Amino acid sequence: MTFSIAARCPRTGQLGVGALTARPAVGKLVAHVQSDGGAVASQATPNPFLALHGLPLLDEGRSPQDVLTELLARDPGQEVRQVGMVGRHGRSHAFTGSRTKGWAGHRTGPGYAVQGNRLVGPQTLAEIIRAFEESEELDLAERLVLAIGAGEEACGDRHCARSATVRVIGDQP
Repeated sequence: MTFSIAARCPRTGQLGVGALTARPAVGKLVAHVQSDGGAVASQATPNPFLALHGLPLLDEGRSPQDVLTELLARDPGQEVRQVGMVGRHGRSHAFTGSRTKGWAGHRTGPGYAVQGNRLVGPQTLAEIIRAFEESEELDLAERLVLAIGAGEEACGDRHCARSATVRVIGDQP
């Protein structure tokens, strides 16, 4: 089980990723952020190169949809991938491959992309979004902690949570 949220704070311009999973060390493979670039969460069968190659393209001003379309077209394992991407201006896009396990899906909105796999159902994503949207007065790091906490409380985890991460960056590299 993994769920994540890639997000941008419109108030501060900060970018971040919050994630929770049943596997150890979620932060290393799932959460990627770059100032002036964006935020990317790659999961299911993660491909960190979607972020490592995607963040510089976002930094050039390309849209998350264009970047993901290009990178996934070159990824022979795209159907086992799940990825959410938010650019520095808050545009978002997400993808869930057809061969991800368990209940899997994603939702995007202004300034966020939420995705999850091996979940009990879509209510997990709905709770993550609710917590994120209802806490807009807080700093991004706090919002991400609340969002992944809400996902866990919504019984998002079918296999026991082992690790979580929150990674936030402002205007410093």
